[in-house]
Amino acid sequence: MNPRALPALALVFNAFTWGVSWWPFRQFQQAGLHALWVTTFTFTVAVIGLLVARPAALRELLRTPTMWVLMLAAGLTNACFNWAVTIGDVVRVVLLFYLMPLWAVLLARPLLGERIGPRELLRVALALAGAAVVLWPAEAELLAPVGLADALAVIGGFTFALNNVMLRREAHRSQPGRALAMFSGGVLVSLLLAAVQTHSGLIAAPSAQGWVWPLAVAGLAAWFVVSNLALQYGAARLRSHTTAVIMISEVVFAAFSALLLGAGTLSPALAVGGALIVTAALLAAID
Repeated sequence: MNPRALPALALVFNAFTWGVSWWPFRQFQQAGLHALWVTTFTFTVAVIGLLVARPAALRELLRTPTMWVLMLAAGLTNACFNWAVTIGDVVRVVLLFYLMPLWAVLLARPLLGERIGPRELLRVALALAGAAVVLWPAEAELLAPVGLADALAVIGGFTFALNNVMLRREAHRSQPGRALAMFSGGVLVSLLLAAVQTHSGLIAAPSAQGWVWPLAVAGLAAWFVVSNLALQYGAARLRSHTTAVIMISEVVFAAFSALLLGAGTLSPALAVGGALIVTAALLAAID
């Protein structure tokens, strides 16, 4: 087996997780629990679990300033993406979020010293072309104002690229330490945003719903922990450009999950764009 096949599959699993994560967040939203509060609670469970299992990770995080950059990047990524998919069109949000390969190319050179070759440019071009074909609106309004969901998606995409580049840069750190940095960032950023908006009356405070949503949050936390470890495993072993292109397969998962759950229709554009994205992901995996 190609030694890069397993890391590539790990990234595909992470992309699947985030491609379908819009559904549980929307279910919580409909039940009255805002995505920022869900993110705060879910990641708090993950942080507690990591601290119990790997207490040394906290010391590593506190004495490593570069890990704080990873913490901030991961926190903004999760808060922005989870919030965006609950208030905007899912596939449009994912498209804007997956301008991420462009940001990864720009960040990898100064932070990692990686050169940008023709093959990297080809994979990025294929992936972005596929995303554009899949998600281009039937009646495009190029000069329409940017909404909150769109802005959150773009910011989240940039910080996700920074997150992946920093994972590559900090690959020599322990896996629990990096995981703690990422989940701690999710707690701190989401809690800050949620608290400010709740205090301002823009979103509702969380309310008790018996044992149903706490158990659901715990299950979501376990899923996200496994997904995070998969992201770390893959991103630490593959070049950032390769990671960026494989992760764009989330677009396919998001589009088809929305289709299967009655949130969209199958069109020729979806089929053609999906084929382009899958081709780019395969090229990244076997290159």
